[in-house]
Amino acid sequence: MEKVDLKFLRITYSHTHAGAYALILAETQGDRRLPIIIGGVEAQAIAIQVENIRPARPLTHDLFKSFCDQFSINLKEVVINDLVEGIFHAKLVLEQGGREVEVDARSSDAIALALRFACPIRTFEFILAAAGLKMEEGESEAAEAGNAPQEEPSRKKDLHTASADELRQLLKEALENEDYEGASKLRDELKRREGTN
Repeated sequence: MEKVDLKFLRITYSHTHAGAYALILAETQGDRRLPIIIGGVEAQAIAIQVENIRPARPLTHDLFKSFCDQFSINLKEVVINDLVEGIFHAKLVLEQGGREVEVDARSSDAIALALRFACPIRTFEFILAAAGLKMEEGESEAAEAGNAPQEEPSRKKDLHTASADELRQLLKEALENEDYEGASKLRDELKRREGTN
C-alpha cells in the first residue's frame, strides 16, 4: 500500500474529552487533517519537543532517543498503520546496521519520537479516507488567524435530528474553528446517512 506523508501541525485542547488534547497532523501534499485524541502527559511530551524546551532530567522519549543514538539505531519513519474502533495504531520502523525492524507503538509516542528523530510521519490512504478531515479553500487561513473555539457543534443541535445540509454547515463551522474532534463526529454522521441511503 502506498503511504501518505504527514506533518505535525499543532496540538489543541479537546472540546469534548475533559483533560485530553487533539494532536493534529496535516497531509504534506493535500488539504486533509488527521486529528488524534491524546492525553495530557503525551501532549506535554510533544509540546516540550516542539517548543525546544530542555527539562532538567530526560523524559522517556528523550531517553529512548539517547539509547538509540548510543547503539547506532536510527528511527527511519513512523507509520500510523491502523484505525480500530476509533483508536489509531502506529509502528516505528527502526534500522541498525542494515537490519530493519518494526515495533508497535501508541500513536502519541510514535509522533513524540518522530519529532525527536526528525523522521518522516506517514499513514495509509484508507486511514485518511476514514478519519481525515478535508479543509475547504480559505478555511485553513481563517483557522490560522486565531478564531476562538466555539461551542461544540453537537451541542448546538442534536446530530440525529439535523438535516444533511445543517450537518454540512456545522462541519464547515467546526473546521473553521479548529474543532477537529467535533468535525469528525459530524463527518461520521454524514457518512452513516450516506451509507443508509
